[in-house]
Parts: sequence; C-alpha cells; structure tokens
Amino acid sequence: MSINHVRPWRNIYRRKSRQIMVGSVPVGGDAPISVQTMTNTVTTDIKGTIAQVQAAAEAGADIVRISVPDQDSSRALKEIIKESPVPIVADIHFHYKRGIEAAEAGAACLRINPGNIGSPDRVREVIKAARDHNCSIRIGVNAGSLEKHLLEKYGEPCPNAMVESGLDHIKILQDNDFHEFKISVKASDVFMAATAYQSLAEVTDAPIHLGITEAGGLTSGTIKSAIGLGNLLWMGIGDTIRVSLSADPVQEVKVGFEILKSLGLRHRGVNIISCPSCARQGFDVIKTVETLEKRLEHIKTPLSLSIIGCVVNGPGEALMTDVGFTGGGAGHGMVYWAGKQDHKIENEKMVDHIVELVEKRASEIEAAVTP
Repeated sequence: MSINHVRPWRNIYRRKSRQIMVGSVPVGGDAPISVQTMTNTVTTDIKGTIAQVQAAAEAGADIVRISVPDQDSSRALKEIIKESPVPIVADIHFHYKRGIEAAEAGAACLRINPGNIGSPDRVREVIKAARDHNCSIRIGVNAGSLEKHLLEKYGEPCPNAMVESGLDHIKILQDNDFHEFKISVKASDVFMAATAYQSLAEVTDAPIHLGITEAGGLTSGTIKSAIGLGNLLWMGIGDTIRVSLSADPVQEVKVGFEILKSLGLRHRGVNIISCPSCARQGFDVIKTVETLEKRLEHIKTPLSLSIIGCVVNGPGEALMTDVGFTGGGAGHGMVYWAGKQDHKIENEKMVDHIVELVEKRASEIEAAVTP
C-alpha cells in the first residue's frame, strides 16, 4: 500500500445520506464521492461530444452531463450514450418533453431545474419516464433561476429560498413515490451556496451534489470552487461534485480530484508535493514539476512524489512520500524510496529515472492490493 496512512486528525466524518444509483455509479451512502463534468460541445455534434466524454472519462470522470436543449439533441443523445464509457446525465431546461426523450434514450439520470421545468403535472410526466426507464433524477436548484413566487416571497435569491425550492420539489417526487433522486442548491456566490448547502444537509437525507455554479475561468474558478466545495466537503457534506469552469471539461475533472485528494477523500494518480523554489534550489524545480506532471498523467494508482529543491525541507517531505528527490550540490540530488534515503543521481538524468521509479512503485502498490 502507499506510504500515506490515514491519521485520526485527518478524518472527515461524512454526513449520512441514502444511496442512489446513477447508472453503474453509486452516489451517497458510503460510496466514494464521485467526480462529474459537463460537455461543452454542441450535442448534435455526435462525434465531437463522444470524444469529449471519452477524454473526461480518461481523466477520471465518473459521470458526464450533456445538455439536451432540443429534439435533435435527444436523438443525438441516444447515439452518444451507446459509445460512452461512463453514465450520462441529461441536462434538461424549459422543455419537459426533453426529459422524457432523454430517459427513453438511455440517460442514467435527468437533471431538472425546478424553476423552469414547468408545472407539477409536467414534472410528474418526467418522473414516470424516469421510473419506467430506471433513471434517477437530480433536482438542480440554482440561485439564478428560482421560481417567481419565491423571489416575490424573499425579495431576492437567498439560501432560504433555494432550500425551500428544493424541498418543494423533493415533496413532488416523494408524493409520486419516487426516491431515486439527489439534489443541489448552486449559486455563483460562495457564501450563498455554502449556507444553502449547510441548511439543506440538515433537512434531507438525499444525496447532495455539490457545485459553485458559473465559478469563472480556470484560475479564478478553481480557487472559488476549492474554497466553497472544500469547506463543505471538510464538514462532511457532499456525495458527488462538479467544478464549473470556463475551461476544458478535462480541467474540471482534474480540479475536482485535486480538491478531493487535498482532503484525503479520494485518491487517484500521483500526488506531487513540490516546493515553490528559491535561490537554494539545486535544480530547476518548476520546469521539472511541469515535465513530471505531463509524463506521469498515465498513472492512475494513488501514490505520492516529493520534488524539493534543497535539503531544508526535502528530507522531511521525502519521509512521507512513496518516491522523492531532493536537490543537493554539484549537479546531483538524493533519491528517496518508500520514505528512505536510497541513492544519488545526476540532475540531468533525474526526470527519466523518477518516471521509472514511480511506474515501479505503482506496479508494486497494484500488486499488493490485487487478489
């Protein structure tokens, strides 16, 4: 197993929720927190959408959502689902018939927005289609599209309005004896979203889908999502997450996993621990880490790698990682294996050597856990 052990002071006690299935992926209960993304291709571009779904899945996405805005998209969805390696969630807005068509096309889950899907009767028709086709539902409340009567009641979008919206629609599903649902209460404002999610977690046992909607570009959106989602996850709230970025969906998946990895909630691939570098560095840390990140993308086994420029913190960090390299002097550095000082190697040979060691360590870890 990896050298990183779970320590009592790092434990996060997750909120108890019931479990549902999104296709083959369990969500809630004691299931791992799943990572989602959403395609940004035109859905009728079947080839392009399939390629994006496959790229997201390769990056680790457990579930992928696809927008279904019209009937042509419903037809395309059926073909996309046939080629998808992961369950597909159909994103439905305004037209309840698209929800029915998506369920018939084989979607694993329907995401409906209570504020714009229509009357309770229309929602009931969508529920029937979901039940008939073994499809779960996500109630997707969004601060930007709350129902008119709630905006009139509260004066503006706010956490109480969002939670009330969610509970109203939970009641519709439960009144129709439908319980295969999860729920989200998203907002672009971190405080509003976090408060809404905390309140929601206290009044339902439904699985919760976390997201800070319209978070922004790669850098700003990552920071906003890390703060908002990170705090909620730390509190034990959240069963599945989507990081919303104005960026490639693959980046959303990577950021999602990094958030979970930082909290010890999910482990996938190489966790590189590296210093920001300074005048003491014995090699070019920044360039080395950039290269290693690309060269090690194929590793899916959870393990840790420390790349530290000098001996101030290098040996200490290496004690806690599977593989480590600490810069020294005269063009050499020290290689660590399973937390122990092992051998020296020239800086110019370091990258290829570290890649070989990480691959070897990953094979050992896999062999140890494979019956």
